[in-house]
Amino acid sequence: MNAASTNRPGEFVSRDERRPRVVFVNRSYWPDAEATGQLLTELAEDLSRTCDVTVVAGPPNQNVEQCEYRPAGWDVHRGVRIRRVRCTRFSKSSRVGRVINYLTFVVAAGIAALAIGRPDAFVVETDPPLLCFVGLAARWLRRAKLVAYLQDIYPDLAVALGKLPSNVFVRGLRKAMFACHRRADRIVVLSRDMCELLVRSGIDAGKIECVPNWIDTRHVTPVKQENRFTRQHDLAGRFVVMYSGNLGQCQRLEDILAAARLLRMRDDILFLMVGDGAMKETLKEYAREWRLQNVRFLPYQARSELSQSLSAAQLHLLPVDPRIVSCLMPSKLYGILASGTPLLAIAPRDCELSESVESLDVGEVIPPADPVLLADTVVRLSRSAGQLDAWGKNARRAAEQLFDRSISTASFARVLASVIYGDEADVMVPGAESVSASAATVAEYRSLAPVETTCP
Repeated sequence: MNAASTNRPGEFVSRDERRPRVVFVNRSYWPDAEATGQLLTELAEDLSRTCDVTVVAGPPNQNVEQCEYRPAGWDVHRGVRIRRVRCTRFSKSSRVGRVINYLTFVVAAGIAALAIGRPDAFVVETDPPLLCFVGLAARWLRRAKLVAYLQDIYPDLAVALGKLPSNVFVRGLRKAMFACHRRADRIVVLSRDMCELLVRSGIDAGKIECVPNWIDTRHVTPVKQENRFTRQHDLAGRFVVMYSGNLGQCQRLEDILAAARLLRMRDDILFLMVGDGAMKETLKEYAREWRLQNVRFLPYQARSELSQSLSAAQLHLLPVDPRIVSCLMPSKLYGILASGTPLLAIAPRDCELSESVESLDVGEVIPPADPVLLADTVVRLSRSAGQLDAWGKNARRAAEQLFDRSISTASFARVLASVIYGDEADVMVPGAESVSASAATVAEYRSLAPVETTCP
């Protein structure tokens, strides 16, 4: 195959007869319904067309599809070799239990990764964050290239949320973790905000690539008519305001319930919380205490049902705690866009999420920690069918043209090729998209003719 060949997503060309060998390490992988696992599954499967891909992972937390899988040892799924390791599985609501889960997985994953042999590249993610030490050990002992793939930035995120104190030990841990990042051959982040945090922390900007997360727009599509999720949960005739995803501590979800409390007399507006996480029982307790009949909780939905569930909302909520906007980029954004549903971002206006929502004209932005404003905005938007429809059309177009799976996995393939082959990367990945997609794609999208917006 030569440079003129047409590649499918995630493909790149070996410079010799041997396929490149890539090992990913992350706790979550197929059949896990958690976002990092789903994204890694799609990335690994796309790369497996031209690479030998191995994933070191733990057992799934959310096997919504009830797929059969081998709980430990070797397995193969859609061309990807999986080395599943055993680790503790204490409840996520227990802080001590979560720490033990993290540590047992890190130890087991490190042993498994080092036993695999010498790949061309190790790619370590941040579930759990201490995997950076596994990556550094693998780089030294196996003399392989190392890519740090940061879905979030720790311990900064935990300190900002008050989960960890900013003491001597944690500062020392941060110094050690960032030393691992500096020794990586490449660092992949999800947003400009994350990139800037790393650069401020002394990491060479030339090592950092921004590859946004994505959605497969072939599998998640708008279903605004004859929606079986709407029928199944008796949502017809209600203005459904949905939060879908991890019910964790990074989103200030209690503000959503406070807004619902202000609107508890509005039978036409329903707040639907879809997912699971450490905050779920606390939120359900709030709903019981406040007797909120306008709030419902549903579990994670199967991937095959995402088109139905995401499309059932008239408005999606995308809240981000302002303390951590530099540490992550919510991956749920892309599923919302693909479903053709407008969104209300609850975030600081100067972060990339807010700027993208406004630039792409897919919704509105309001500041965090203001349940009164949130309630008022929901009421106002419930009366703005024309505006919501226009935002929804823009959202779908943005998903297809900027954040489709084929674009981002090709960008990641280009990063891997540049790490493995250096200056030959452009030849190795014919036609791959630019990896600097985060800012460039938004600027490019602005030049497209926008959908006409009308308000009643």
